[in-house]
Amino acid sequence: MKYRWLLWLCLLLPWTAMAASVQATLDRNDVHLGETVTLNLHIGDAVTASTPDLSVLDRDFEVLGTSTSSSLSVINGKQSAELIIGVALRPKHQGDLQIPSLNLAGSQTNPLTLHVGPPDTTAGGHAGQDVFVEAEASANHIYVGQQILYTVRLFYAGDLNGGNLPNPDVTGADLQQLGNDITYGADRNGRHYSVVERRYALTPRHAGSLVVPSIEFQGEMLDRGNPNDPGGFFNPGGLFGNTTPVTADSPEVKIDVQAPPVDWGQTTWLPARSLTLSLQGLPSDDKLTAGQPLNLRLSVDAQGLSGDALPSLSLPTIDGAMVYPDQPKTTTHDDSEWLTGHSERGFAIIPQRAGTLTIPAITLTWFDVQSGQKKVATIPSHTLTVLAANGAPAPAASTTQSVAAPSVAAASPAASPAGAGTATVVASSTPWRWIALGSLALWLLSTAIFVWLYKRKRLSMVAMTKPHTEPADSTRALRQAFLDAARGHDRSVQARRLLAWARAERPAVRNLGQVAEALASNEQRAAIELLQREQYAGVSAEARIDLAAIFGKGFAWRQDEKAENDSPLPPLYPFKLD
Repeated sequence: MKYRWLLWLCLLLPWTAMAASVQATLDRNDVHLGETVTLNLHIGDAVTASTPDLSVLDRDFEVLGTSTSSSLSVINGKQSAELIIGVALRPKHQGDLQIPSLNLAGSQTNPLTLHVGPPDTTAGGHAGQDVFVEAEASANHIYVGQQILYTVRLFYAGDLNGGNLPNPDVTGADLQQLGNDITYGADRNGRHYSVVERRYALTPRHAGSLVVPSIEFQGEMLDRGNPNDPGGFFNPGGLFGNTTPVTADSPEVKIDVQAPPVDWGQTTWLPARSLTLSLQGLPSDDKLTAGQPLNLRLSVDAQGLSGDALPSLSLPTIDGAMVYPDQPKTTTHDDSEWLTGHSERGFAIIPQRAGTLTIPAITLTWFDVQSGQKKVATIPSHTLTVLAANGAPAPAASTTQSVAAPSVAAASPAASPAGAGTATVVASSTPWRWIALGSLALWLLSTAIFVWLYKRKRLSMVAMTKPHTEPADSTRALRQAFLDAARGHDRSVQARRLLAWARAERPAVRNLGQVAEALASNEQRAAIELLQREQYAGVSAEARIDLAAIFGKGFAWRQDEKAENDSPLPPLYPFKLD
């Protein structure tokens, strides 16, 4: 019996693999009774397919017809195809109408919901007109910087031979078209019209009253009748006909734009429908190695904002590590209704010592335009364990006590009453005590030798660049060591020796970023930034920088005290919420 089930499973697997990727979408999710809507059935990696059984739609819709289109694209050498079956539907009644899952190309489409409102009677002022234009905003009371949907619709009854519908020219706002034009049919006051709908993302730049001016459509309407040829001799059946110029103007749209709330504070104003903040790249075992870079990627996604409107990303100051940022990247995506901005930035974090390393909490304050409330996106703080360069864990504070503990425990029986048993215990534990003490002494001796050799090697590396008549750890020797390294090509050595020289003059600086912040010379600051990018961010300089010439006359320090303590990497604004 079990082999029969295995046989059936093997027969089903090929059919499962052949099932195509399908998806159902609507060109609009909200329509009026009398209007038409297009159901688009997407089939991935296909060029042909049969139209599915649409009889399940007969209860709520009239199926007016179907059409097919296909596309073929090649991205990064990978070819992909898509087939789209368009189904024109006219709702039969009002309400939330359900479009059930359909069997398409061996797979099931996702169910959809279409909201159908009462017939639109707003065309009362256009009754009897062959062509008219409507315009509306999704909201008339908004905040500065908030994106809304601005929609223009061209209605025409008859046949257009051509025309031009320009984009609105708005002062004090950004206007961006979303997707392609949508075409459908609609009934207004008992007359059927063809409709061309165009959507825009409208974002005001200033508070106050915003006016979207009228736009004028200019076109030609085809007149199949010819009064000069009543018999139709030159135009049988009115096939060609004459054209008549037609024009139509859209109404002005006024929008009240409010300033940010008075209690918003000094943080960046980010009015969005939704916002998420994420950090990727943390090790799964929460362990790092001192001196080895950890590559993190910080990103933010906001619906209702473009990528250019998002703040520049940065990490807060991390104690015990140097942070080197990569170049930020921003993109903007639209879903034919809302803009979604994306910004991301990579960071190379280099732990400087063994122990623990804490990445502080990262926060970003934004304003939810849907609820009208201030919100804070937060990434909690994260603590990592930093291992020494040889892979050993960091020495704990109680190491000496734990090593000496066996000696104390071995001597404790001596306090018991004298006797043979007591003498035996003391005698048997004595060798282990001497072994433990000897091991501890050897460990201390080897540690002292290692430290001595390390210091001697480090001093010799500096001293080898100058005569022995000059102290090896002097500022002058460190400066000369850097200048010698600057003539080479090892960016790691150059960065290390430049920092050592700077710390000799300004002990408060901890990394090259703080050195750059403390300098008054833009040329020296730019040189340090480029050196860091070449070292950690994998960015090659277009032209080689002459570090020896730039720093040959010494550091151009700023004269204020703040220069010694400022961090070059400000936290992701705003960390201080007020």
